[in-house]
Amino acid sequence: MKENPLLKLERFGQSVWLDFIRRGMITSGELAELIREDGLRGVTSNPSIFEKAVGGSHDYDQTIRALALEGKNAHQIYESFTVEDIQRAADLFIHVYDEVGGTNGFVSLEVSPYLAHDTAGTVAEARRFWAAVQRPNLLIKVPATQEGLPAIQQLISEGINVNVTLLFGLERYREVAEAYIAGLEARAAQDGPLKLVASVASFFVSRIDLLVDSLLEQLIHRAGAKSEMEAALRGKVAVASAKVAYQMYQELFFSNRFRSLALRGAHPQRLLWASTSTKNPSYSDVKYVEALIGPGTINTVSLQTLNAYRDHGHPASRLEKGMTEARQVLDRLAEIGINLEEVAQQLEDDGIEKFVLAFDRLMDTLEKKRAETFREPVDRQTLHNRQSF
Repeated sequence: MKENPLLKLERFGQSVWLDFIRRGMITSGELAELIREDGLRGVTSNPSIFEKAVGGSHDYDQTIRALALEGKNAHQIYESFTVEDIQRAADLFIHVYDEVGGTNGFVSLEVSPYLAHDTAGTVAEARRFWAAVQRPNLLIKVPATQEGLPAIQQLISEGINVNVTLLFGLERYREVAEAYIAGLEARAAQDGPLKLVASVASFFVSRIDLLVDSLLEQLIHRAGAKSEMEAALRGKVAVASAKVAYQMYQELFFSNRFRSLALRGAHPQRLLWASTSTKNPSYSDVKYVEALIGPGTINTVSLQTLNAYRDHGHPASRLEKGMTEARQVLDRLAEIGINLEEVAQQLEDDGIEKFVLAFDRLMDTLEKKRAETFREPVDRQTLHNRQSF
């Protein structure tokens, strides 16, 4: 019998997290089965995921109705059921968290996308979510915007775990890692414990190729002298960027500066490969899993990619191979006039906009469901059950 490729990833030091959550997965036992059978080691969420979960299922209908009858508005309803889902999921992963000393087994909850450029608002909402969920294996997702950097540092200094999201560029990755280290240093200066402080840097992958490939196609269609070079770069930039980011990770977290924090119990900020579902159907559906397997990393996958890798994945340690080629890919990209940091900024802006739109759709859906509650007879038993929870 073929061994599950997902389980084999752990031999190479990589953890698999699921980039999806829905209440039905928790209550049905599906999530527990993924932990048990596929070695799932964490879950991430975002406004788009919850929008799909609420709009694409009836899992939340009774909860929304009961909360509406309590007088909650759409935003309060959203926060109530997301906190409850995150708590339940975190409880399923707590044994993983305990077994590995707090380096795995996390569940992520994101601050409002409307706070992406609001440092103070991000810190305030992160504190509120941290207090509401009350689970040590919670990560608060904070976007890697310029305004997010000081929020990351502040939250880490307070011992609040952070998943840094919407990270696309190498220079911004360095700034994110520096913010994490500075937060640990500030906490250490106040004699705060470091051992249980956790953070991951979610480096988004497939979206890089999606945008860069389109830019390359535009250049190729102009039939310039460099068209062969441009064609050769298609589908290679995202993996090359991730490989260089991993090299930066090693430099940062095996430095003398971090070593002094590690002696006090600090853990490195792990690199998490996000957006690993293949967007281009001409590429392998496990392209962004296979190429990025390496020690100390995380790959957060969709259900579709999880199933695909279980079916035909071929695990091997590949992340640290081909570093010279990866550098050459990025150098060639610059030679033909594509600025990767400008690409990263566009992707960051687009990512925030997509999350805002998803959040707005979710609020609209909740408002409609809330309004429907008051056009139907009140189910007193449902209200009583909710109030007794």
